[in-house]
Amino acid sequence: MACVLASTPASGKTRVVHAGRLIDGTGVATRAGASIVIEGERIQRVAPGFIVVEGADIIDLRRATVLPGLIESHDHLSSTGDRRTLNRFMLDEGDAVISAVLNVRRQIELGFTSVRDLGSGPYTAPAISRAIESGRIVGPRLWSSMEPLGPTGGHSDPANGTRPDIEFANRGNYVADGAAEILRAVRVRHSRGAKVIKLFVSGGVASIGDNPALMLMNEEEIRTAVTEAHALGMKVAAHAHGKSSIDTAVRAGADSIEHGTFADAESYRLMREHGTFLVPTLLVGDAVLRQARRAPESLPPTVAAKAIATIPQMTTNLTAAYKAGVKIAFGTDQGATSDRNKAEEFVLLVAAGMSPMDAVLSATRDAADLLGASQDVGSVQSGRYADLIAVEGDPLSDITELQRVTFVMKGGEILKRDGKMLR
Repeated sequence: MACVLASTPASGKTRVVHAGRLIDGTGVATRAGASIVIEGERIQRVAPGFIVVEGADIIDLRRATVLPGLIESHDHLSSTGDRRTLNRFMLDEGDAVISAVLNVRRQIELGFTSVRDLGSGPYTAPAISRAIESGRIVGPRLWSSMEPLGPTGGHSDPANGTRPDIEFANRGNYVADGAAEILRAVRVRHSRGAKVIKLFVSGGVASIGDNPALMLMNEEEIRTAVTEAHALGMKVAAHAHGKSSIDTAVRAGADSIEHGTFADAESYRLMREHGTFLVPTLLVGDAVLRQARRAPESLPPTVAAKAIATIPQMTTNLTAAYKAGVKIAFGTDQGATSDRNKAEEFVLLVAAGMSPMDAVLSATRDAADLLGASQDVGSVQSGRYADLIAVEGDPLSDITELQRVTFVMKGGEILKRDGKMLR
């Protein structure tokens, strides 16, 4: 795939992408032979055939399938995929920033031009966002929650499983009890630039001792967080495995349920009625389950047993939710620098029963809807950012094509070409 264009576009320069096949992220069928006209950072129009615009540079992708830049709805900027207990006592915010720099570059390399970061330290996300926006590092558009919020003893409590005389200086950044503490925590995050609030409504799998099936935040706490976040223009992502936590979070107005493992028909009905998204995160489940079965001793205490009891239900849940008409948004909960290509999530979605087109839409149109950014990202349409990727084959015939992204453009700038990063 030859491209005749420098990596950094001139301001206001017109470019035309010739796409051999175009999956535009709106849900319409693949188009054969289309031209995407770009002015500056945004798409000016999409035209049939291979047109020439006077004075415009041509980007030749006539042998490729072009799609919108992919959207990752559940990630953690500082994640390495290393779940050893010892990391809690050895790694600090400096290590988190280093991991995040590597992660955001890898996101672009894999074709993810927008990412919802659902948990990073107090300094990581703001610093990384500033570096990306100023052009000092390469990375996606970010929607960050900064520190996730949960109760004492919940999934975000760093003191879980430790001696009671050990103190964590930053514990208060992650733990809030009661409506008043929750209210203040939401406001603090907004003041520091968070775009979404992450709640740990239930216990989790990859944490010590807490029970994924139990609801650990009460309804007043959840509703307080949702009401204040919405008032401040932020969305709410609710980590919830158990049915009671899922149903309560949906009724309280959470915008997405992360994982949603033990949902049932009533849960799906509530999610349809409230327009709540499910972010199924099958890839992280698959990774943790493999580790739990292969080397349980490498995981923190209680984690392997919880993984084996919980994770197989995640796929069953997605299959049922999809059939029930619940809205699905793509999310892996798996750091980009792990040993798994996060586009493997597409394979797991299709294996669970989603059509290849719906799997693609979960990471384009539908994920953009969850972000509240459909006017900017998630589709190849007039007025949207020129965030584009390309693969050589047809991902609707072979979904693994999305693991081999050869071209990435973000805001009109080519960041990857012919399979190689340009900076």
